[in-house]
Amino acid sequence: METVDKASHSAHEAVDMIANATNQAADALGEKGNQLKTAEKQLMENCRGYVRDNPITSLGIAVAAGFLLSRLLSGR
Repeated sequence: METVDKASHSAHEAVDMIANATNQAADALGEKGNQLKTAEKQLMENCRGYVRDNPITSLGIAVAAGFLLSRLLSGR
């Protein structure tokens, strides 16, 4: 009976350690996700500002990018 109790106790400790590690990983991923969202918002604001300040240049970049994409995806 003592061996079963020891095995049960060891199994519970292992499950607790795994649960703790999983919670820590989930917290870290959540924090990184928030950091990425913040970086994305900042990048979008920077892009909007650039387009607002340089509309002609932005249009030229968009046309060039569209042309390059059409060439790459045309399959010729």
